[in-house]
Amino acid sequence: MYAEEVAEMAGRIRDEDIALVRERTSIAEVISDTVTLKPAGGGNLKGLCPFHDEKSPSFNVSPARNVWYCFGCGAGGDAIKFLMDAEHLSFVESVERLADRAGIQLRYVEDDRSAPRARPQQGQRQRLVAAHAAAVEFYRGQLTTAGARAAREFLAQRGFDRAAAERYGCGFAPDAWDLLTKHLRQQGFTHDELVTAGLSRPSRSGSLIDRFRRRLLWPIRDLTGDVIGFGARKLFDDDDGPKYLNTPETPIYKKSHVLYGIDLAKREIAKQGKVVVVEGYTDVMACHLAGVPTAVATCGTAFGADHIGVLRRLLMDTDAVAGEIIFTFDGDAAGQKAALRAFEDDQRFVGRTFIAVSPDNMDPCELRLAKGDLAVRDLVARREPLVDFALRHMINRYDLDTVDGRVEAMRRAAPLVAKIKDREKRPEYVRKLAGDLGMEIEPVQRAVLAAANGQPAGTVAAPARPAPAAPSVDSPQSMVEREALKLALQEPVLAGPMFDAVEAAAYRHPVHAALRAAIAAAGGAATATGGAVWIEQVRDACDDLAGQALVGELAVEPLRIDGEPDPRYVSITMARLQFGSVTGRIKDLKSKIQRINPVSNKDEYFALFGELLSLEQHARALREQAAGGL
Repeated sequence: MYAEEVAEMAGRIRDEDIALVRERTSIAEVISDTVTLKPAGGGNLKGLCPFHDEKSPSFNVSPARNVWYCFGCGAGGDAIKFLMDAEHLSFVESVERLADRAGIQLRYVEDDRSAPRARPQQGQRQRLVAAHAAAVEFYRGQLTTAGARAAREFLAQRGFDRAAAERYGCGFAPDAWDLLTKHLRQQGFTHDELVTAGLSRPSRSGSLIDRFRRRLLWPIRDLTGDVIGFGARKLFDDDDGPKYLNTPETPIYKKSHVLYGIDLAKREIAKQGKVVVVEGYTDVMACHLAGVPTAVATCGTAFGADHIGVLRRLLMDTDAVAGEIIFTFDGDAAGQKAALRAFEDDQRFVGRTFIAVSPDNMDPCELRLAKGDLAVRDLVARREPLVDFALRHMINRYDLDTVDGRVEAMRRAAPLVAKIKDREKRPEYVRKLAGDLGMEIEPVQRAVLAAANGQPAGTVAAPARPAPAAPSVDSPQSMVEREALKLALQEPVLAGPMFDAVEAAAYRHPVHAALRAAIAAAGGAATATGGAVWIEQVRDACDDLAGQALVGELAVEPLRIDGEPDPRYVSITMARLQFGSVTGRIKDLKSKIQRINPVSNKDEYFALFGELLSLEQHARALREQAAGGL
């Protein structure tokens, strides 16, 4: 268990049930709901860390041991800890979610750890998700009523039949003030839960009423498929509200993180390395039904940095594997403005960004309705680089037949070229921009260079100072100590007896020694069966903070051997570990012997000399044992 969660968990979920959840949970499946994972060798998986921004994957998952660790930010743990960090759940909420996923019935105990008691009220997130799930069923049922005729006609007019409506969970908020509220209260949801979920709101009189009324609804789901909010479209002219009304910010609905359709598109996004960003719910539906299953849309807010973070992890957007991000904006002024804003975010992606604009300025839904599914697929296929679109629309604002117009267009367009992240493409875009402007290449080059350096035109930045040298790698002794500890954490059944036979004194690095002591305090490697439970036991037994962090790191770091480890490899590793310790001790003894007067301190001299001979003999034996060589 995690130290900060002891107070919360104590007296609630049985320890053996938590251990069972850890054992039966596939950590790769849990993390794959959020992060695209690729093979990393040694049975491990690798992806972009969801907890910090990075361009090269340092987030490692060990399915064999059901643990994860990020070498970039140092975060790590098991599936429970991942949900706590990724979904902002409490320890109990994370255990309950994983138990539901694995089909495990949890048992709870009183604070005195006596008899089991009934399951307590679920954590807040589970309650809010459950309320939304009940609301989805209610709204879907209302879509078939007479009062929902306008909603059904709206869908039909946009090319969506009943099957499409059911697939996307479309519903209708009836012409009533509190029908949903009463329905959910009858199912046991409290006043506070409905308000917190954003499903109901207090009226002027103080009574609780439905948030949505007389509107077509789309359920908005997170990456795992849980409904966390709704998008509501106005249907009637006498509705004086906005065209689209979304769930307000709640503990589970953060509009800056949410992408509509992500639950349906995530696997294809990861598979194809491509995502299509559209502007509305019907556009997502139209793209998916037309054969573009990677489409997603923002929900009531502009596309931003948090959305990019979600997509980069699904795309595996790294220096080695660059994905494609395709924006489909309307061709009107608002769409052009949105496209230029998207170009500002281009630097956050490693992959290539494109834009797809219909020649007739139709959105994907309108295009599908007018020209069919093939037209939607062709729209995406005809995408153009976002930088080309941005440059064209930037210089089109100016009169290029005048000197002032050309110079001003150059000044405005140069920063766009300077922002192109692929430096090898910049010279080509400098030439292209010069040609489009009808200018010589030299002034355009100077303008782009100045923009790249953040300086006035005509100045040249001072050469950058060389980066400081990277710290040297660990010493051979530290490396073999790490290897021994990895064997104890990752392969305790195999390595346990030999590992436990070597005392903590053999570890010269203080953090390694602290971790070796923690393994002993946890019962020793020989008593462990491995997996996430064993790793958490060691982490809990370690009093050293650096050692606690090292547990997660070593639990996923590959062993320094091709193939599977065997007893011989363990024997060689432990021999090398002891050899380093013994030779260090021999060096210390020799130094001490040289400082002793053999006449006046005869007894101490011969005692030390005898110990030296014994250690040298032991070192020779260890050298022979380790000769099987790493």
